[in-house]
Amino acid sequence: MFQVQFISHFTNTVDYVASVRIALLGGCKWIQLRMKDASPEEAREAAIAAQNLCRTHGATFIIDDRVELVRELKADGVHLGKEDMPVEEARALLGKGFIIGGTANTIADIRRLYRAGVDYVGCGPFRYTTTKARLAPILGLEGYRSIIKTMRQEGIGIPVVGIGGVTAEDIPQLKDVGLDGIALSGSILRAPDPVAEMERVIRICNGN
Repeated sequence: MFQVQFISHFTNTVDYVASVRIALLGGCKWIQLRMKDASPEEAREAAIAAQNLCRTHGATFIIDDRVELVRELKADGVHLGKEDMPVEEARALLGKGFIIGGTANTIADIRRLYRAGVDYVGCGPFRYTTTKARLAPILGLEGYRSIIKTMRQEGIGIPVVGIGGVTAEDIPQLKDVGLDGIALSGSILRAPDPVAEMERVIRICNGN
């Protein structure tokens, strides 16, 4: 199954929680609440609302970076960027019952995350994106193809999700290179009908 993850974002008319609601209404079953610049109070309030929505829709709820908040709210897991808490430290705090994902840009990153015991890797960026500051080198299809080939040669068996500027039109090619899923944000919220766009993404990922 080719997984679809949605990473919360905001526009002039849509806030973080509203973006989560849009993705869920469109059928997405994996939500990451990412609020890098929010205060702890803002993040906690949004996380409670987003988690309630995810539970109503039967979706997995991941919080970016904020390990203590994940533990407090008993969210499904945490996603850790390269400058966030080390995976080993997060696992010690959370225990085995939580999902831990990590961000990668290179095969060296993936080797490190694999040794640390992550459950999945968000690998990118696929192309230029405005939703993330300090963008790592762009991978493109060839970058993914090389990483997946090396992973298979080395027996590294963790799911890899493509991220960074991904659109619905990219899905067939990203499936072909061997990725296990994609994560989207801006391409959904910029669409004329964001709920319909998420539904379209889900259909394409399911091969319909």
